[in-house]
Formats: sequence, C-alpha cells, structure tokens
Amino acid sequence: MEKTIILFAALPICLMLLRLAVAPLKLLAKVSLHIILGVLCLWLVNSTAGFTGLTLPINAITALLAGYLGLPGIALTALLGRL
Repeated sequence: MEKTIILFAALPICLMLLRLAVAPLKLLAKVSLHIILGVLCLWLVNSTAGFTGLTLPINAITALLAGYLGLPGIALTALLGRL
C-alpha cells in the first residue's frame, strides 16, 4: 500500500522534471529552424545579386534577423549594410 502511494506521489514529479528537460530542446529546435530559414532567404537574395546588385552577408546575426523577422529582417539587413 505504501509503495503505491509513493509511486502515485512520484509520478507527477517525474512528469514535471521531464517537461522541464524537454523545454530547452524545443527552444533549440525552434531557433535552429529560424536560422536555417534565414540562411536560405539570404542565399536566395544573394543568388539574385546579378540582377539586383544587392548582396547581403550571411552570418549568425543576419540569419537570425532574416529568420525571425522575415522580409522586414532582410530589409533591415540591407539597410544596415548600406550605412
């Protein structure tokens, strides 16, 4: 009887600890996806540089800006590159 009480008391604690362990991994996956999409967008902009004359650097900061902000992030990167 005591073992079942201990088991039912420990189960919610284990589930909360598991949820705390998984949360940073979800954040890491989300940030990684945004960086990959940002690099892809910047690469697409740079691949049209022959037509537009616009080249943008591809690094961690510009990839994060383009990944999180999308088109406004690419425009911000282009504006900051012109300064």
